[in-house]
Amino acid sequence: MTEVTTTPSTVRVRVVQVAYGDTEPVAERIARVADLVRAQRGADLVVLPELWAHGGFAFRTWAERAELIDGPMVEALSSAAKDAGAVVHAGSVVERAAEGGERGAQGRGLWNTSVLLGPDGAVRATYRKIHRFGFGEGEPVLMEAGEHLVTSPLTAPDGTVMATLGLATCYDLRFPELFRQLLDAGSDVFVVPAAWPAARVEHWSLLGRARAIENQSFVVQCNTGGEHSGHVMGGRSQVVSPMGEVLAAAGEGEEVLAVDLDMAEVARYRGAFPVLTDRRMRLPALKPESV
Repeated sequence: MTEVTTTPSTVRVRVVQVAYGDTEPVAERIARVADLVRAQRGADLVVLPELWAHGGFAFRTWAERAELIDGPMVEALSSAAKDAGAVVHAGSVVERAAEGGERGAQGRGLWNTSVLLGPDGAVRATYRKIHRFGFGEGEPVLMEAGEHLVTSPLTAPDGTVMATLGLATCYDLRFPELFRQLLDAGSDVFVVPAAWPAARVEHWSLLGRARAIENQSFVVQCNTGGEHSGHVMGGRSQVVSPMGEVLAAAGEGEEVLAVDLDMAEVARYRGAFPVLTDRRMRLPALKPESV
């Protein structure tokens, strides 16, 4: 575990980079990762990768592995969040439509959905991935696209808002306009779970720093390790400061990063270098969902 010294006004973050392969049964993986989350007691925010339970590139099995938001993966992580006493970004799940429920504009009834859980285990927020990756296979042909920005306050036990989380997922990182809109919705910490392959991992690292610098916000990136479905995953999860400094970075395998974010740094830096006040162009915003 990589440790960073605690400073005043901190948010204690744990980034759990999960590594997995094709032979580990899904149920066993869920139980194993839930125990990893329980081990992070004392954190304010625990973050897991994208589609770690169902396989980021295992799209041929997505339909059979898909579950409702209150399905086995979220149920297990809900229990772990309560045991850890932390807000848990559970990564994302292949969400399927409820019987008789909405199926999306294309009628597919599947989404790549991130789930944010409170320390009480309750679902605080869900974010359906807006930008689908695949270039003709995988997400674009199997899943619906999300349509809404999602932000969520990260609160202390006494109800004080410590930070405002802006939710994004993996391929979203390549679209800076999404992060500008999350900024305008009040975000000062972007949380980005991913299943980013090793072939383009340099982009992952560079784009995370770029999103932090241009929005003067913290970026918490949690990637996948290991190899599955013929893809070697990139690892290299990282936490980046509003000035673009990498506060902690993982290697390629399973690893936990422990980083304390000094939230006062956001206001300090935005005040000292007020680049955001010089903006002259704004895009039409997506409908925000602050929860």
